[in-house]
Amino acid sequence: MRDTFYLNLSTAENLGIGLFKYALYPEKRFIITNSTLANILEYPSKHALKKEQFEDFFIDEDERGKFFAILRHENGVRFFEAQFKTKKGNKRWVAITASALVDKKRREYVEGIIEDITNHKATEEALERKRGFLQELLDNIPDAVYFKDQENKIIKVNKFYAKGVGLDPEEIIGKTDFDFYPHDLAQKMYEDDMHVLNTGNPIVGKIEKNLLPDGSWSQVITTKIPMRNGNGKITGTMGITRDMTEYANFEQSQLSMLVNAVSALAKALEMHDPYTFSHTHRVARVAQKIGQALGWKEDKLLAMKLAGELHDVGKIGISEEILNKPGKLEEEEWEVMKNHPDIGYRICLPLKATLGLALDVVRHHHEKLDGSSYPDGLKGEEISLAARIMCVVDIYDALVTERPYRKAMPKKQALGILQEEVDQKKLDNGVVNELIELVR
Repeated sequence: MRDTFYLNLSTAENLGIGLFKYALYPEKRFIITNSTLANILEYPSKHALKKEQFEDFFIDEDERGKFFAILRHENGVRFFEAQFKTKKGNKRWVAITASALVDKKRREYVEGIIEDITNHKATEEALERKRGFLQELLDNIPDAVYFKDQENKIIKVNKFYAKGVGLDPEEIIGKTDFDFYPHDLAQKMYEDDMHVLNTGNPIVGKIEKNLLPDGSWSQVITTKIPMRNGNGKITGTMGITRDMTEYANFEQSQLSMLVNAVSALAKALEMHDPYTFSHTHRVARVAQKIGQALGWKEDKLLAMKLAGELHDVGKIGISEEILNKPGKLEEEEWEVMKNHPDIGYRICLPLKATLGLALDVVRHHHEKLDGSSYPDGLKGEEISLAARIMCVVDIYDALVTERPYRKAMPKKQALGILQEEVDQKKLDNGVVNELIELVR
């Protein structure tokens, strides 16, 4: 039996798992360790560990006490997370799985494995910060924002939504519209949700009445879009509803409210994809300045700014795993990513009469002059000047900004790449020259 254990120990030297056997009584000392455990705890060798006491590695006394309490009570511990102090004074998050043993001479031992989960915990903490940031953003939007699953059960709301139904957010989760609204009204909401789930098409700027907790009715404008997973499958819906009752003249205010609804979706996108948080604002500002250099009038400049703010709104329909992937996208992932101009176009399509130039830019900001790009493979003059400007500025900003998969590129190098694409008849030479002058 002992020979078998040492054979397994020898094999474990090549695994990324720390292995140990530690005597608890009548003396305290490591009996068996492997090199992986020494590496985790930053010791020069596994033999150097034998001078140490297992209990001393715990940084938090409460964690240490809890570990040994579970060990004694249940004769074992499974994936117990704790912070350990290394030989070099660093902190490491570890997961311990161990068993308590007593031999015939009443000697007590603990043996098991230790895994380094420091990177995992760092990722977990970063995600938690991101979730908190997203919730804070949602809670400061003066509109009701809500997320539902495929069964139309509510899975997340902001404070404005909770205030509207007169409940705490925790009391809302898991319920449906039928729990808060008259059946006829809830049925219409349900039908809208099912339309989005079944077709993948968003509902933008729908005007409807809403019953308030005090029994009065308000008039609201609602936008609903599909939420997707990493495979592009629809997993639920996101909605945003704005109260427009206070507007005395709705016809004059309609454009403002619809644009605000789409802008609020863009804000949610910014949290969905942290890079986009500042990207859209930078692109909008630079594109507008190029328009100024070309002598555009004020109304066209405002349209160009709006186009910049909205050009990537379709990414809200792309999964977070694809948007923030640290490496190169697989072919299937890239095909999903290429859908975002079309998704953004469909989100904004109800505003066609008023968005005009901006709507065209949302759909065609990735088109290139040689017809090699997406979504429609347009060529030359088929691509509007506004879309050509946005394409150039979008590429430039992406090159000079740090991304999960590469560092930011020097401006001179980025401009050189744009010039190469001009030479390949892919980008507009006049637009690139205007950008070069602007950067200088």
